[in-house]
Amino acid sequence: MPRTPKLRKIHSFPDYYSFIPEEADAESLESIEMSLDEFETMRLLDHEGLNQEECAARMGVARTTVTAMYESARKKLVSAVVEGKRLSITGGNIEIDRTGRHFPIYANEKGDRTMRVAVTYDNGNVFGHFGRTEQFKVYDIEDGKVVDSKILGTNGEGCGALAGILNLANVDALICGGIGGGAQRALQEAGIKLYAGVEGSTDAAVDALIAGTLEAGSEANCDHHDHEHGEGHSCGHGGCHH
Repeated sequence: MPRTPKLRKIHSFPDYYSFIPEEADAESLESIEMSLDEFETMRLLDHEGLNQEECAARMGVARTTVTAMYESARKKLVSAVVEGKRLSITGGNIEIDRTGRHFPIYANEKGDRTMRVAVTYDNGNVFGHFGRTEQFKVYDIEDGKVVDSKILGTNGEGCGALAGILNLANVDALICGGIGGGAQRALQEAGIKLYAGVEGSTDAAVDALIAGTLEAGSEANCDHHDHEHGEGHSCGHGGCHH
């Protein structure tokens, strides 16, 4: 039997997932896909300035693997820029790095029969902006009942890192108010089902989910839910909407 490929560690999910040339016809553009692990090598080597040995240690792979991934990522980036193609970041054999995290990690063990649901949280209610939430309320559900709930802090992280927090917490579904496209992609990459555009009590929202009356949706955009901030509001993280 073929050996299972080793997972490559990444720090967080990106905030931005798609890049297109200015004034291009998005519908007819040819796309190039860069995997999340390829993206991580570029982020570590070119943005953080690590050398290949340091990058390999951070990602938990051999230096030769880093070299191959970086060369592939570089060729894809150059092709997209020179040839005017869409660059999409998606997929990859990855896991979120659990070491050296500076935000709280949800430590509860998750049972085989447990569904874990996170809700953007503010004083008992669903917070309206995923990218700016300071807390999640996390519920464990078994046999149609809530058996445990706890508050999980976010430490002011951006959208991609928030998806990483939920991934580390083994969350199955997220309930929130407004959310942008980049955050939706990050949750999708993390394998988390989204219930967007929800308002009111977090407990009531979870009860509706258990009852099967809460609809999964992704239409709610953050700036549709914030009249206070007005035009151009982007939840404090521009990548939430890309």
